[in-house]
Amino acid sequence: MVVLEAGSDEWLAHVKEDIIDPERLIIDPHHHLWKKRFGRNYLLPELWSDTGSGHNIVKTLFVECMAFYYREGLDYLRPVGETEYIIDCCKQSALDPNNATVAGIIAHADLRLAGESEEKLREVIHLHTVKSEGLLRGIRHSGARDLYPQDLFIPGNAPLNLYGEESFRKGLSFLAGHGLTYDTWHYHHQNLDFLNLARNVPETTMVLDHFGTPLGVGTYRNRKDEIFHKWKQEISDIARCENVYAKLGGLAMPDNGFDWHKAKQPPSSDQFLKAQEKYYMHTIECFGPERCMFESNFPVDRLSISYHVLWNAFKKMTADFSENEKHALFYGTAEKVYSLQP
Repeated sequence: MVVLEAGSDEWLAHVKEDIIDPERLIIDPHHHLWKKRFGRNYLLPELWSDTGSGHNIVKTLFVECMAFYYREGLDYLRPVGETEYIIDCCKQSALDPNNATVAGIIAHADLRLAGESEEKLREVIHLHTVKSEGLLRGIRHSGARDLYPQDLFIPGNAPLNLYGEESFRKGLSFLAGHGLTYDTWHYHHQNLDFLNLARNVPETTMVLDHFGTPLGVGTYRNRKDEIFHKWKQEISDIARCENVYAKLGGLAMPDNGFDWHKAKQPPSSDQFLKAQEKYYMHTIECFGPERCMFESNFPVDRLSISYHVLWNAFKKMTADFSENEKHALFYGTAEKVYSLQP
Protein backbone atom coordinates (compact mmCIF):
# COMPACT_ATOMS: atom_id res chain seq x y z
CA MET A 1 0.00 0.00 0.00
CA VAL A 2 1.27 3.46 -0.93
CA VAL A 3 1.44 5.83 2.06
CA LEU A 4 0.76 9.39 0.94
CA GLU A 5 2.83 12.23 2.34
CA ALA A 6 1.00 14.68 4.62
CA GLY A 7 0.48 18.00 2.89
CA SER A 8 0.74 16.53 -0.60
CA ASP A 9 -2.01 17.26 -3.11
CA GLU A 10 -2.87 13.56 -3.23
CA TRP A 11 -3.20 13.29 0.56
CA LEU A 12 -5.29 16.45 0.86
CA ALA A 13 -7.55 15.25 -1.96
CA HIS A 14 -8.91 12.52 0.32
CA VAL A 15 -11.29 15.10 1.81
CA LYS A 16 -13.42 17.20 -0.54
CA GLU A 17 -16.26 19.45 0.62
CA ASP A 18 -18.77 21.71 -1.05
CA ILE A 19 -17.86 25.35 -0.52
CA ILE A 20 -19.95 27.15 2.09
CA ASP A 21 -20.99 30.75 1.36
CA PRO A 22 -18.76 30.90 -1.75
CA GLU A 23 -19.38 34.59 -2.52
CA ARG A 24 -18.13 35.93 0.80
CA LEU A 25 -15.20 38.31 0.39
CA ILE A 26 -12.07 37.10 2.20
CA ILE A 27 -8.66 38.54 2.96
CA ASP A 28 -6.16 35.89 4.03
CA PRO A 29 -3.79 37.97 6.20
CA HIS A 30 -1.15 35.34 6.86
CA HIS A 31 0.69 33.09 4.43
CA HIS A 32 4.26 32.43 3.36
CA LEU A 33 6.05 31.84 0.07
CA TRP A 34 9.26 29.85 -0.20
CA LYS A 35 11.30 27.31 -2.11
CA LYS A 36 12.04 23.72 -1.15
CA ARG A 37 10.62 23.55 2.34
CA PHE A 38 8.71 20.51 3.57
CA GLY A 39 9.89 18.87 0.35
CA ARG A 40 8.21 21.29 -2.09
CA ASN A 41 7.95 24.84 -3.32
CA TYR A 42 5.16 27.15 -2.24
CA LEU A 43 5.22 30.09 -4.61
CA LEU A 44 2.53 32.05 -6.43
CA PRO A 45 1.19 29.10 -8.50
CA GLU A 46 0.86 26.94 -5.39
CA LEU A 47 -0.75 29.79 -3.43
CA TRP A 48 -3.22 30.39 -6.23
CA SER A 49 -4.04 26.69 -6.39
CA ASP A 50 -5.16 26.96 -2.75
CA THR A 51 -6.80 30.39 -2.82
CA GLY A 52 -8.59 29.39 -6.02
CA SER A 53 -10.02 26.18 -4.58
CA GLY A 54 -13.51 27.61 -4.09
CA HIS A 55 -13.60 30.41 -1.54
CA ASN A 56 -13.62 34.05 -2.63
CA ILE A 57 -10.10 35.01 -1.54
CA VAL A 58 -9.53 38.45 -3.04
CA LYS A 59 -6.42 39.63 -1.18
CA THR A 60 -3.64 38.07 0.87
CA LEU A 61 -0.81 39.28 3.06
CA PHE A 62 2.67 37.77 2.86
CA VAL A 63 4.40 37.26 6.22
CA GLU A 64 8.16 36.96 6.54
CA CYS A 65 9.62 33.47 6.75
CA MET A 66 13.39 33.91 6.34
CA ALA A 67 13.24 33.07 2.63
CA PHE A 68 15.07 34.78 -0.22
CA TYR A 69 17.47 36.71 2.03
CA TYR A 70 20.50 38.30 0.44
CA ARG A 71 23.41 35.89 0.71
CA GLU A 72 25.97 38.65 0.98
CA GLY A 73 26.26 42.03 2.64
CA LEU A 74 25.60 43.28 6.15
CA ASP A 75 23.63 40.80 8.25
CA TYR A 76 21.00 43.27 9.38
CA LEU A 77 20.17 44.19 5.76
CA ARG A 78 19.90 40.64 4.39
CA PRO A 79 16.14 40.29 5.13
CA VAL A 80 15.52 43.01 2.53
CA GLY A 81 16.22 40.35 -0.10
CA GLU A 82 12.96 38.66 0.85
CA THR A 83 10.98 41.84 0.24
CA GLU A 84 12.74 42.35 -3.10
CA TYR A 85 11.66 38.87 -4.21
CA ILE A 86 8.11 39.06 -2.89
CA ILE A 87 7.30 42.40 -4.50
CA ASP A 88 7.63 40.71 -7.90
CA CYS A 89 5.00 38.18 -6.76
CA CYS A 90 2.79 41.06 -5.61
CA LYS A 91 3.04 42.83 -8.96
CA GLN A 92 2.40 39.63 -10.89
CA SER A 93 -0.64 38.85 -8.77
CA ALA A 94 -2.08 42.31 -9.30
CA LEU A 95 -2.19 41.68 -13.05
CA ASP A 96 -4.44 38.63 -12.77
CA PRO A 97 -8.08 39.52 -11.96
CA ASN A 98 -8.99 35.84 -11.60
CA ASN A 99 -6.71 35.16 -8.65
CA ALA A 100 -5.99 36.59 -5.22
CA THR A 101 -3.75 39.64 -5.06
CA VAL A 102 -0.81 39.59 -2.65
CA ALA A 103 -1.65 43.06 -1.39
CA GLY A 104 0.85 43.63 1.42
CA ILE A 105 4.10 42.50 2.99
CA ILE A 106 5.07 41.88 6.61
CA ALA A 107 8.86 41.92 6.52
CA HIS A 108 11.54 41.09 9.08
CA ALA A 109 13.89 43.49 10.80
CA ASP A 110 15.88 43.06 13.99
CA LEU A 111 14.10 45.56 16.21
CA ARG A 112 16.96 45.45 18.71
CA LEU A 113 18.91 47.61 16.28
CA ALA A 114 17.11 50.59 17.85
CA GLY A 115 19.22 50.11 20.97
CA GLU A 116 22.50 49.82 19.08
CA SER A 117 21.84 52.39 16.38
CA GLU A 118 18.46 53.79 15.49
CA GLU A 119 19.97 54.76 12.15
CA LYS A 120 20.51 51.09 11.31
CA LEU A 121 16.89 50.28 12.04
CA ARG A 122 15.82 53.33 10.08
CA GLU A 123 17.98 52.12 7.17
CA VAL A 124 16.52 48.62 7.02
CA ILE A 125 12.94 49.90 7.33
CA HIS A 126 13.64 52.44 4.58
CA LEU A 127 15.00 49.73 2.28
CA HIS A 128 11.99 47.47 2.96
CA THR A 129 9.73 50.42 2.16
CA VAL A 130 11.52 51.22 -1.08
CA LYS A 131 11.82 47.61 -2.25
CA SER A 132 8.16 46.91 -1.38
CA GLU A 133 7.05 49.81 -3.60
CA GLY A 134 4.62 50.99 -0.96
CA LEU A 135 3.30 47.56 0.09
CA LEU A 136 5.18 47.26 3.40
CA ARG A 137 2.60 47.02 6.17
CA GLY A 138 4.54 45.87 9.19
CA ILE A 139 7.40 43.94 10.74
CA ARG A 140 7.54 40.55 12.37
CA HIS A 141 10.39 39.83 14.78
CA SER A 142 9.40 36.58 16.43
CA GLY A 143 9.88 35.93 20.12
CA ALA A 144 9.36 32.16 19.95
CA ARG A 145 11.75 30.24 22.19
CA ASP A 146 11.34 26.94 24.03
CA LEU A 147 13.51 24.97 26.43
CA TYR A 148 13.14 21.85 24.26
CA PRO A 149 13.64 22.94 20.65
CA GLN A 150 14.66 19.42 19.70
CA ASP A 151 11.04 18.31 20.24
CA LEU A 152 9.58 20.89 17.86
CA PHE A 153 8.92 20.61 14.15
CA ILE A 154 9.50 24.36 13.71
CA PRO A 155 11.60 25.54 16.67
CA GLY A 156 11.76 29.27 17.29
CA ASN A 157 15.22 30.72 17.61
CA ALA A 158 14.59 33.95 19.50
CA PRO A 159 17.02 34.94 22.25
CA LEU A 160 16.05 34.58 25.89
CA ASN A 161 13.76 37.36 27.11
CA LEU A 162 13.54 39.16 23.76
CA TYR A 163 10.27 40.84 24.75
CA GLY A 164 11.89 42.25 27.87
CA GLU A 165 14.90 43.82 26.15
CA GLU A 166 14.83 47.60 26.25
CA SER A 167 16.39 47.80 22.78
CA PHE A 168 13.61 45.61 21.38
CA ARG A 169 10.91 47.73 23.00
CA LYS A 170 12.52 50.85 21.61
CA GLY A 171 12.35 49.25 18.17
CA LEU A 172 8.67 48.46 18.67
CA SER A 173 7.97 52.07 19.52
CA PHE A 174 9.89 53.07 16.39
CA LEU A 175 7.38 51.08 14.29
CA ALA A 176 4.49 53.09 15.69
CA GLY A 177 6.19 56.30 14.64
CA HIS A 178 6.42 55.01 11.08
CA GLY A 179 2.86 53.73 10.76
CA LEU A 180 3.86 50.04 10.82
CA THR A 181 2.29 47.15 12.69
CA TYR A 182 4.09 44.47 14.66
CA ASP A 183 3.29 40.76 14.17
CA THR A 184 4.43 38.46 16.93
CA TRP A 185 4.94 34.71 17.08
CA HIS A 186 5.69 32.93 20.33
CA TYR A 187 4.64 29.86 22.34
CA HIS A 188 1.87 29.60 24.92
CA HIS A 189 4.26 29.74 27.89
CA GLN A 190 5.41 33.17 26.67
CA ASN A 191 1.96 34.74 26.70
CA LEU A 192 2.56 36.61 29.96
CA ASP A 193 5.81 38.03 28.57
CA PHE A 194 3.88 39.27 25.57
CA LEU A 195 1.18 40.72 27.82
CA ASN A 196 3.83 42.73 29.64
CA LEU A 197 5.25 43.88 26.31
CA ALA A 198 1.86 45.01 24.99
CA ARG A 199 1.14 46.94 28.16
CA ASN A 200 4.48 48.72 28.03
CA VAL A 201 4.42 49.69 24.36
CA PRO A 202 0.75 50.67 23.95
CA GLU A 203 1.44 53.02 21.05
CA THR A 204 2.29 50.14 18.69
CA THR A 205 -0.42 48.10 16.97
CA MET A 206 0.42 44.45 17.67
CA VAL A 207 -0.99 41.31 16.08
CA LEU A 208 -0.93 38.07 18.05
CA ASP A 209 -0.26 35.24 15.59
CA HIS A 210 -1.60 31.72 15.99
CA PHE A 211 -3.26 32.14 19.42
CA GLY A 212 0.17 32.27 21.05
CA THR A 213 0.88 28.75 19.70
CA PRO A 214 -0.34 26.31 22.36
CA LEU A 215 2.17 23.47 22.11
CA GLY A 216 1.16 19.81 22.26
CA VAL A 217 4.30 17.80 21.57
CA GLY A 218 7.28 16.68 23.60
CA THR A 219 6.97 17.67 27.25
CA TYR A 220 3.63 19.33 26.48
CA ARG A 221 1.97 16.21 25.09
CA ASN A 222 -0.98 14.95 27.17
CA ARG A 223 -1.26 18.35 28.88
CA LYS A 224 -3.83 19.95 26.56
CA ASP A 225 -6.48 20.54 29.24
CA GLU A 226 -3.99 22.06 31.67
CA ILE A 227 -2.48 24.30 29.01
CA PHE A 228 -5.89 25.33 27.66
CA HIS A 229 -7.13 26.36 31.11
CA LYS A 230 -4.15 28.66 31.67
CA TRP A 231 -4.21 29.87 28.06
CA LYS A 232 -7.84 30.98 28.40
CA GLN A 233 -7.03 33.40 31.22
CA GLU A 234 -3.95 34.74 29.47
CA ILE A 235 -5.89 35.43 26.27
CA SER A 236 -8.52 37.25 28.31
CA ASP A 237 -5.81 39.43 29.86
CA ILE A 238 -4.10 40.12 26.53
CA ALA A 239 -7.42 41.13 25.00
CA ARG A 240 -7.67 43.99 27.50
CA CYS A 241 -4.73 45.61 25.69
CA GLU A 242 -6.55 47.64 23.07
CA ASN A 243 -3.45 47.85 20.85
CA VAL A 244 -3.49 44.06 20.28
CA TYR A 245 -5.41 42.25 17.53
CA ALA A 246 -5.69 38.47 17.10
CA LYS A 247 -5.11 36.27 14.09
CA LEU A 248 -7.32 33.21 14.24
CA GLY A 249 -5.47 30.29 12.70
CA GLY A 250 -2.15 28.49 12.77
CA LEU A 251 -3.39 25.80 15.17
CA ALA A 252 -2.90 23.00 12.66
CA MET A 253 0.88 23.10 12.80
CA PRO A 254 2.50 19.79 13.78
CA ASP A 255 3.77 21.39 17.01
CA ASN A 256 0.21 22.01 18.22
CA GLY A 257 -0.04 18.27 18.79
CA PHE A 258 -3.25 17.35 16.95
CA ASP A 259 -1.20 14.91 14.83
CA TRP A 260 -3.29 15.23 11.68
CA HIS A 261 -0.07 15.20 9.68
CA LYS A 262 0.42 11.61 10.83
CA ALA A 263 -3.04 10.41 9.82
CA LYS A 264 -4.01 8.48 6.69
CA GLN A 265 -6.10 11.44 5.59
CA PRO A 266 -6.64 15.05 6.69
CA PRO A 267 -9.57 16.12 8.86
CA SER A 268 -12.95 17.27 7.62
CA SER A 269 -14.21 20.69 8.67
CA ASP A 270 -16.39 19.01 11.29
CA GLN A 271 -13.43 17.12 12.74
CA PHE A 272 -11.44 20.34 12.78
CA LEU A 273 -14.23 22.13 14.64
CA LYS A 274 -14.56 19.38 17.23
CA ALA A 275 -10.86 19.62 18.07
CA GLN A 276 -10.25 23.37 17.85
CA GLU A 277 -13.43 25.45 17.90
CA LYS A 278 -13.08 26.28 21.60
CA TYR A 279 -9.83 28.18 20.95
CA TYR A 280 -11.46 30.30 18.26
CA MET A 281 -14.67 31.04 20.11
CA HIS A 282 -12.90 32.03 23.32
CA THR A 283 -10.59 34.41 21.46
CA ILE A 284 -13.47 35.98 19.54
CA GLU A 285 -15.41 36.37 22.79
CA CYS A 286 -12.45 38.13 24.43
CA PHE A 287 -11.32 40.37 21.56
CA GLY A 288 -14.58 40.82 19.69
CA PRO A 289 -14.89 40.23 15.91
CA GLU A 290 -13.69 43.77 15.19
CA ARG A 291 -10.25 42.84 16.58
CA CYS A 292 -9.99 39.33 15.11
CA MET A 293 -9.16 38.04 11.63
CA PHE A 294 -9.14 34.50 10.25
CA GLU A 295 -5.80 33.38 8.76
CA SER A 296 -4.64 30.29 6.86
CA ASN A 297 -0.97 30.17 7.92
CA PHE A 298 -0.34 28.26 4.72
CA PRO A 299 1.62 26.33 3.70
CA VAL A 300 2.54 25.35 7.28
CA ASP A 301 -1.02 24.34 8.21
CA ARG A 302 -1.29 22.66 4.82
CA LEU A 303 0.61 19.81 6.44
CA SER A 304 -2.63 19.04 8.31
CA ILE A 305 -5.64 20.34 6.36
CA SER A 306 -6.61 21.58 2.91
CA TYR A 307 -7.33 25.24 2.21
CA HIS A 308 -10.97 24.89 1.22
CA VAL A 309 -11.77 22.65 4.20
CA LEU A 310 -10.10 25.08 6.61
CA TRP A 311 -12.16 28.06 5.41
CA ASN A 312 -15.30 25.91 5.48
CA ALA A 313 -14.58 25.30 9.16
CA PHE A 314 -14.25 29.03 9.78
CA LYS A 315 -17.61 29.61 8.08
CA LYS A 316 -19.30 26.85 10.05
CA MET A 317 -18.13 28.19 13.41
CA THR A 318 -19.52 31.65 12.56
CA ALA A 319 -22.78 30.52 10.99
CA ASP A 320 -24.84 32.21 13.72
CA PHE A 321 -22.85 35.47 13.70
CA SER A 322 -24.31 38.67 12.30
CA GLU A 323 -23.33 39.84 8.83
CA ASN A 324 -21.25 42.66 10.31
CA GLU A 325 -19.39 40.23 12.56
CA LYS A 326 -18.69 37.85 9.68
CA HIS A 327 -17.43 40.67 7.48
CA ALA A 328 -15.04 41.81 10.21
CA LEU A 329 -13.63 38.33 10.78
CA PHE A 330 -13.20 37.40 7.13
CA TYR A 331 -12.29 40.78 5.64
CA GLY A 332 -12.81 44.01 7.54
CA THR A 333 -10.40 43.63 10.46
CA ALA A 334 -7.51 42.63 8.20
CA GLU A 335 -8.31 45.44 5.79
CA LYS A 336 -8.31 47.97 8.64
CA VAL A 337 -5.26 46.78 10.56
CA TYR A 338 -3.05 46.37 7.51
CA SER A 339 -4.46 49.24 5.44
CA LEU A 340 -5.40 46.98 2.53
CA GLN A 341 -8.02 49.30 1.11
CA PRO A 342 -8.04 49.73 -2.71
